[in-house]
Amino acid sequence: MTVATATLSLSALLRQPVTDSDGRRMGALADLIVHLRHDGYPRVTGLVLAVGSARVFVSAADLAALAPERVQLAVSSVDVREFRRREGEVLLSEDVLGHRLIDLSRVAFVKAYDVQLTQVLDGWAATGLDVHRRRWLSLGPRHAAHPPRDWKDFEPLIGHAESAQVRAVTGRIPELKPAQIADIIEEATGDEQNELLAQVHEDPELEADVFEELDENSKSGLFRDRSDAEVAEVLGRMQADDAADALMDLPQERRSPVLQALPEPQRTRVHRLLGYHDLTAGGLMGTDFLALPATATAADALAAVGAADTLQPQALVMLYTLAPDGTLDGAFSLPQAVQADPRQTLAELADTDVVVASPGDDVIDVTTRMADFNLLALPVVSEGRRLIGVITVDDALEAAIPEDWSRRETDHHDTGSEP
Repeated sequence: MTVATATLSLSALLRQPVTDSDGRRMGALADLIVHLRHDGYPRVTGLVLAVGSARVFVSAADLAALAPERVQLAVSSVDVREFRRREGEVLLSEDVLGHRLIDLSRVAFVKAYDVQLTQVLDGWAATGLDVHRRRWLSLGPRHAAHPPRDWKDFEPLIGHAESAQVRAVTGRIPELKPAQIADIIEEATGDEQNELLAQVHEDPELEADVFEELDENSKSGLFRDRSDAEVAEVLGRMQADDAADALMDLPQERRSPVLQALPEPQRTRVHRLLGYHDLTAGGLMGTDFLALPATATAADALAAVGAADTLQPQALVMLYTLAPDGTLDGAFSLPQAVQADPRQTLAELADTDVVVASPGDDVIDVTTRMADFNLLALPVVSEGRRLIGVITVDDALEAAIPEDWSRRETDHHDTGSEP
């Protein structure tokens, strides 16, 4: 036999009279308190009652009945001290209802217009959210009210300092891709940005990846509110070319202190890149690459790739061989190394007719050359043909696409409704 699960709407409960165990009115329901959980629905842990001009706390354990027409307590008296929320407590009306959330499936901002509550074995839990604006006129079945969606489909942005630490642990923003997180940070308000970054900050590598994806204005604004040491900590984990660009976006008086605070060898890599103009091969290139002696074997190359855990994956798409004098000798792809006989030398495997760029080459020449030769990476060499950097296809695309086209826009914004 299936037992029906009781569900309630938060909006139907708010401001309803609250009675004691004898049926006497004690006040009105002002809010419900929940604790957020990473692996489940937020459980209702308490009620906030409006008693005259005061707001008082009542434990959910003292709740006898919860219904739109009846909110009754199992006690005859309550503590009348003014309610003060504790760390980790979230108020469904004050913090969620009418506030912006992130729709995790669409990676877009929406607004909560109601909260669905469901009765569970040990009380009540917030299980759903209505993110569709109510219509005063019903225009037929097509415009009927939308059912609430699963609470777990959203990330609420509470904006409450006292519960920030708990929410940073239970939040699901780190489950998104860095580019998606950057998108929502760029659209967020200042308080929302702080909350999003608090979650991202728990994973330093993810934080660096997100900052790499941010547009210049957003990145500069966020760095403006951080100390030189904090900025250097983020730049130290970014790709050197992105870190150099971000450093140059800082006010001039901050550049040297931040550069000096960078850890080695990142400081050396960034310092080297600062001498190149943004719209040249030197300004586009990264300093992450893997080069081995031409006398090494395919097995040696695969071992080197396995050990290169500090390099960006896109920097390992192409590998390079060096002549005895240290100059660039050849290039081969990672799949070639995987498919080759492990004993085969790289001199036999690599293509010695390597397409290269010089540091001063114009960005248009660079992107055209990569397109003409179908290159995933373009090595940049000095006048003495020494390998000094590599331009990957993602960097080339970013340089080639106009800035207004490269901004990632979502189909829906902060409307909370669908057509």
